[in-house]
Amino acid sequence: MTSSLYSIPVARIDGRAATLGEYRGKVLLVVNVASKCGLTPQYEALQRLYVEKRGRGLEILGFPANDFGRQEPGTESEIAAFCSINYGVEFPMFKKITVVGPDRHPLYDAMIAARPQHEGGGKLREQLSGHGLGPASASDVLWNFEKFVVGRDGAAVARFAPDVTPDDPRLVAVLDDALAALG
Repeated sequence: MTSSLYSIPVARIDGRAATLGEYRGKVLLVVNVASKCGLTPQYEALQRLYVEKRGRGLEILGFPANDFGRQEPGTESEIAAFCSINYGVEFPMFKKITVVGPDRHPLYDAMIAARPQHEGGGKLREQLSGHGLGPASASDVLWNFEKFVVGRDGAAVARFAPDVTPDDPRLVAVLDDALAALG
C-alpha cells in the first residue's frame, strides 16, 4: 500500500473528483462513518482529535457507508449537514461508499489487504455475532467507525475496531508515532 493508495479515485462529499494523493506526506485516519449508529457520537471525538493534531500533519477522512444496519441512509448533502450541525465536523468528508461485500470500494480493498486484522473489537464482535450481524470474514470491516491509520509514506500503520474510540490511548499512540516519523 504505497503510492497506489494515493491514486485510487474517490469523490468528496460535494461530488468533486479526488484522490488521496492530495494528502501525500500526511498521516491519515480513514474512518467509515454513519449518522444513525450507536457509535455516531465518535464524530465529536474525531473532530477534537482533528483540531488537536492537524497542525502536526493529521488528516481525518470520513467515508460514509450504509453497509451496517442501513445506518447511513441520507444523501451526501444530508450527511454533510448532519455532521456540520451536530458535531461541527471540519475534517474532509467523502461520498458514500461500500466497505464490505463484492461492491467494496477499491480504497477499502487496498487498506484491508494491507491490514487484514484490527486491534480491539472482541466485545463488539461478540455482540454483533449474538445478533447474527458478524462479518463474512475475519478481515472484513466489522461495523461503522472502523479506523485505518496510514503513515506519511502511504503505508498502512494500523487498523482499529469500531469500538476503539478516537481518544483511546492505543490509537493516540499510533497516531503520535506516525506523526513523529518522517515520510
